[in-house]
Amino acid sequence: MTNLLILAAATPDLPGRLNPVKLFLDADIVVQAVMLGLLLASVWTWTIIVSFSLRIAAVRRRCREYETDFWEADSFEGLMTRRGKKDIASARVAAAAMHEWKHSVTGGRVVDRDGLRQRLAAAMESQVAAEADDLSSRLNFLATVGSVAPFVGLFGTVWGIMNSFFQIGQQQNSSLAVVAPGISEALFATAIGLFAAIPAVIAYNRFSHAVNALEARLQRFADRFHASLSREIEGL
Repeated sequence: MTNLLILAAATPDLPGRLNPVKLFLDADIVVQAVMLGLLLASVWTWTIIVSFSLRIAAVRRRCREYETDFWEADSFEGLMTRRGKKDIASARVAAAAMHEWKHSVTGGRVVDRDGLRQRLAAAMESQVAAEADDLSSRLNFLATVGSVAPFVGLFGTVWGIMNSFFQIGQQQNSSLAVVAPGISEALFATAIGLFAAIPAVIAYNRFSHAVNALEARLQRFADRFHASLSREIEGL
């Protein structure tokens, strides 16, 4: 019994679980730089996720409300004058068509009806594409983090393992107690890389689908408005 007590007193207290902060502080400077970069990328990723979620929800709501009023209005031009086109994607699509209409219809007459139809369609399609590009511009960072972060974390892991083997050579001791801490710190870099990459990939796929759905909605609105304008052209 006495020997067991002495052995227990001589054994240092071991942590019951991994301590991320300690793993970071004990890591090599290169591994620390990798971890810090991945953490910053993760923070920026979550910032984009939250901000884009709020933005896409607001864009959908504004488009839905505007399109409802648009098709119920007696005059398209009157509605566009009242509501304007600020921060409303559907309004900007309609404004692109009306801009082309005003430049092509002079004195209530149209020289080339088919040409006007084509120009109206091209103007609205161009604006729909511009709206989709504007929404998806910040998603490139999510795609970059999702594809690069695991490899950056792997670089930190490889560097940490190389450093652990260097320590083995310096201390002439290949026991697990010498190697394990360095390997744990190195593997932590890969874990942080996955922590940054997984939400980025999920968010990118989900937001890309949302942008595509909104683009399809705007295109349907443009097609319906084009049909209405085509009927107006036939009456000129």
